[in-house]
Amino acid sequence: MKILDRIALFLLIVGGVNWGLVGIFGFDLVAYLFGGSAGFISRIIYTLVALCAVWCISLYFRNSRMIEE
Repeated sequence: MKILDRIALFLLIVGGVNWGLVGIFGFDLVAYLFGGSAGFISRIIYTLVALCAVWCISLYFRNSRMIEE
């Protein structure tokens, strides 16, 4: 579970940086790299980031001792 948590956090950081670029510069890095925001790979990445965000909600409800292991 610890590996999945780290992957989810990494993808969530990628998504956050991407949204920061969109907000500050109007530049969508994921869309630029993977063929536009409607591109198939871009949509998969956006979906994975959203699923990771939902997964990371569970981090708030876990016992803190479990997270440190």
